[in-house]
Amino acid sequence: MYEWVKAFHVIAVIAWMAGMFYLPRLFVYHAEAPVRSEQSEVFKVMERRLMRTIINPAMIATWALGLWLVFGPEGVGLSGNYWLQAKIALVVAMTGVHIMLSRWRKAFERDENTRPARFYRFINEVPPLLTVVIVILVIVKPF
Repeated sequence: MYEWVKAFHVIAVIAWMAGMFYLPRLFVYHAEAPVRSEQSEVFKVMERRLMRTIINPAMIATWALGLWLVFGPEGVGLSGNYWLQAKIALVVAMTGVHIMLSRWRKAFERDENTRPARFYRFINEVPPLLTVVIVILVIVKPF
């Protein structure tokens, strides 16, 4: 059972990260679109659907399956697994980014975005950087 849970955990992570990599890029384009324009309205729909149908469910599945892998019947546990503790801390940080993206999406939805496209270009780099470090921790287990 453990291997099946791990497989679905990886699938959920891939879906979550696909959305987390794409949403800030949509924000870059949305920030450049005139408020209340047809283009802006299309971005609102795209962002809402991406968040609600892919990013949110994938994050929930990632967390649920990941916790099962750690604490379930065959779980590896946290004791002595410092790489895993560091990974979880970074996943918490990724979840914080997820929450911020959700808040910014809602601001766009209300036509209240105050940040320039350049800000979202910077933010667009955060999920990939966190992902790189998380993957290294999982594969290399440096400590």
